Amino acid sequence: MSYIKGNYTKTIFESNTGYLVGLFKVLETDDEVDFTGKTITFTGYFHELNNIDTYIFYGKIVHHDKYGEQFQVDHYERSKPVEKDAIIEFLTSGLFKGIGEKKAKAIVDVLGKDTLKVILESPNNLILIPGISQSNINVLHSKLKEYEESYEVILYLTEMGFSTKDSMILYHKYKKQTRKIIEDNIYQIIDEVPDFYFKKIDMIALRNGVLKDDFIRIQAATLYVMREVSNTYGHCYYSYDEMFLLLPRVLGCEITEDCFKEVLASLEKDLKIVICDDKYYLSEMYEAETFIVKRFRYLSRKKEKDVLLVDESLHQLEEYLEVQYSPTQLEAIEKSYCKDLLIITGGPGTGKTTILRGILELYRMMRHYSFTDLLDKVALLAPTGRAAKRMSEATNFKASTIHRFLKWQKETNRFQVNEYHKSNVEFIIVDEASMIDTLLMNHLLKGISSNCKIVLVGDDHQLPSVGPGQVLRDVIQCGKLDVVELKDLYRQGNDSNIITLAYDIRNKSISKDIFNEEEDLTFISCDDSLVGNKIQEISRTYQDLSFRDYQILIPMYKGLNGIDEVNKKVQAIYNPVSSNKDSIKIGDFTISVGDKVIQLTNLPDDNVYNGDIGIVEEINTSKKEVFIHYDENIVKYTPSTFHQFRLAYAISIHKSQGSEFDVVVIPIVKGYRKMLYQRLIYTAVTRTKQKLYLIGDFEAFKYACYNCNEDTRRTTIQEYFINGIK
Repeated sequence: MSYIKGNYTKTIFESNTGYLVGLFKVLETDDEVDFTGKTITFTGYFHELNNIDTYIFYGKIVHHDKYGEQFQVDHYERSKPVEKDAIIEFLTSGLFKGIGEKKAKAIVDVLGKDTLKVILESPNNLILIPGISQSNINVLHSKLKEYEESYEVILYLTEMGFSTKDSMILYHKYKKQTRKIIEDNIYQIIDEVPDFYFKKIDMIALRNGVLKDDFIRIQAATLYVMREVSNTYGHCYYSYDEMFLLLPRVLGCEITEDCFKEVLASLEKDLKIVICDDKYYLSEMYEAETFIVKRFRYLSRKKEKDVLLVDESLHQLEEYLEVQYSPTQLEAIEKSYCKDLLIITGGPGTGKTTILRGILELYRMMRHYSFTDLLDKVALLAPTGRAAKRMSEATNFKASTIHRFLKWQKETNRFQVNEYHKSNVEFIIVDEASMIDTLLMNHLLKGISSNCKIVLVGDDHQLPSVGPGQVLRDVIQCGKLDVVELKDLYRQGNDSNIITLAYDIRNKSISKDIFNEEEDLTFISCDDSLVGNKIQEISRTYQDLSFRDYQILIPMYKGLNGIDEVNKKVQAIYNPVSSNKDSIKIGDFTISVGDKVIQLTNLPDDNVYNGDIGIVEEINTSKKEVFIHYDENIVKYTPSTFHQFRLAYAISIHKSQGSEFDVVVIPIVKGYRKMLYQRLIYTAVTRTKQKLYLIGDFEAFKYACYNCNEDTRRTTIQEYFINGIK
């Protein structure tokens, strides 16, 4: 590790977590770095830098495409002034108000090289120095102590076991209160600072003397268990018994029921949880469910707009768009204007996406808006980037992901559009609404006016959201809101075997006769061990098809026919590793230029979102950089962000939601048994536009189609609509 010594001169960029890019005047370096006398760019995490001190930065030289060579700082230290002249310069720097050169010189003449030590440890000794007042002493002591304190806090945190980066983030958050907060309740960090999770904090807490059965640890573990149950099973509330049984696994020790009850009472008192009718909610989940119900109930009770005027405009709409809608489609378009809340549902091919343009145009006509007006008044939203793009293509109007509309900030995990800073749109249309979880729906509703019109479009027979809840299904099944169900088939024609299969799955009426009769639907029966070979054969057939039009969908990642193994097999067909192109090893995979990959996290700053599919355009092997081309832009990845993407020749069915592909291949084997259930298979089948291959065991396929026993999500939105909020 190299070092540079010198002075900080300027900040180029600084985040609120302490990450900084700046300029540094180098006075001294080691033999490996020859920057003496130069001003260079540096990057790293810092809690405080000033133009007065001399610093020593430890790290390495890296190359940035835009900014060139930079010194990447791993850690640093401040070089304190020790010579008399340096101390005088330091005291007159402006840091100590009221201390000019004359007073500074008087202090140093008396105290010498121990000046700073005396000011910190025995400040009252300064009263004997001519011209120094008590006010001067107070300023000198308090400022110097404050100056030293930040370094002590960082040292304290790193000695506890926090990384330098985490220590900087914590100090920036809590400042002088950092040590007190850590000592009082280290676990409160989990709720207050993004990316500080229970397991990380718990490990540090135990290492520093917190007992396994400490009350605050049990509190934190209880909240952790509730969040884990939510994220794993999608529940919005929990039972006493399941929490009490799971806690010992997390704590590593047994606790009494009396202790647990005391913990629950304490969490309820602190507004961390809500207990209602033997249901235990995280407060944010209870508030989200109740807020959704209140807002939807309010919108559903608002007075309808004039239906007669709308009827007249519907004929003009059909003439303008040169389309003839079915009676049910016209009903949906009409109600989208007359009602302030409408839910439009239907299976594949029923024209849900098709009528979006009609809804948008009718609203423009009725409000006498120009197309420019619509940009400010209406928002088309979807949970994923691919779904938003499909929306935009169907309507010729811009569409956005919900996260982008709400201006989600990755660093803080907060939405900038919220209850305090609302959007001014007056109408939102949300497609693929089955994918919206309870918390996201809550954030969306809080980010818009209480009078903003809402149309939700989606198929509640598809998989529920990845996050907790099943909002679309609950609001449809409650029977208290306006719902239009589209049933007539349009996509691929009424004779589409793919559409017929989708409805057969919903109706639990599966026959082998539907397969292999027409070109659009094929079932290939084979042993589990041959599934991979069959997928390779099919993949060779479609090598010339666009990477966005051919997709393999699989329920599981691991196993002989899991996503990971199939990706390797198909990569060998589409883009085999070769010495003729740049490649890089990432975990168990080798990624090459030309590989198809999928984004696994949201990157709003790069306009790339979870589920977006791209192509590896460039790999810089010497710098370990990967450049991936998505629909609209190119994103650079470095080793610290390689975990954010993976091969995408085969992807999970969950990740395919919101997307459609011309050709889809779905292996179905008994080895997937724990993931074989109706909604999963239905969702996979309905991603197909033209040609569907099913490969494997027909009995396993039938089992999946008849199996409706997937874990039922525990939610209360439907109950609140029917029985009221308690």
